[in-house]
Amino acid sequence: MYGKNIRIERIMDRASGNAVIVPMDHGISVGPIAGLTDMKSTVEDVVEGGATAVLMHKGIVPLGHRTSGHDVGLILHLSASTDIGVNSNNKVLVATVEEALSMGADAVSMHINVGAECEPQMLSDLGMVSRQCSQWGMPLIVMAYPRGPKIKDSYDPQAIAHAARVATELGADIVKCSYTGDIDTFRDVVKGTVVPVVIAGGPKMNSDMDVLNMVHDSLEAGGHGVSMGRNIFQHKNVRGMMSAVSDIVLHGATVEEAAKHLR
Repeated sequence: MYGKNIRIERIMDRASGNAVIVPMDHGISVGPIAGLTDMKSTVEDVVEGGATAVLMHKGIVPLGHRTSGHDVGLILHLSASTDIGVNSNNKVLVATVEEALSMGADAVSMHINVGAECEPQMLSDLGMVSRQCSQWGMPLIVMAYPRGPKIKDSYDPQAIAHAARVATELGADIVKCSYTGDIDTFRDVVKGTVVPVVIAGGPKMNSDMDVLNMVHDSLEAGGHGVSMGRNIFQHKNVRGMMSAVSDIVLHGATVEEAAKHLR
């Protein structure tokens, strides 16, 4: 496990034990949306703003990961689906742990939808990838969401807690899940997940303060940071928003203190 320990420190801040991850894997699911056309510029902005890692698919790594400024952790995303496909909940493997190693990645990530019709295959794939990560000393981040025919509310705290626990049971080192909406219910999610939890940003929000309050409250509940995409890279002030989020996650700033980066 020593290899995992070394690599995980490249994507998580040593001092705080928290992570500020910016996922940029949206090109497969929704296409070339705003913020993901000039990859080098976007990566440079989030790195300057304090991101500890960026997450992307293998074809984008040589086009955007390295910047002229600081180093940043690299997480290779292994699974994918498109929103125009027959079943967007069916995440299939499109890369391997060995590819991640050859590209110099510091961690890999997978997406599972607990409750989806294709859940059995996703769980089988996760078990296999988890075994390979253990063999190679590669940290594994699992994006776990409750989605499917029997899921009435994908933000239901019990459903989120169940999905997050599934990820832990199958070997995740870090779990990414949705924020439940309040500190008390999210504290239960964190407690049941056991391994570090980071929150998803979700759809782009209209209010910066809503984003910052969500980040702050997730940490109060015991979370270990964020994995936030559109609310960062589609912001009119990418560096400012990244700095605000990073200040809360890595330095314990209040929402009011962090908001100064946006003025």
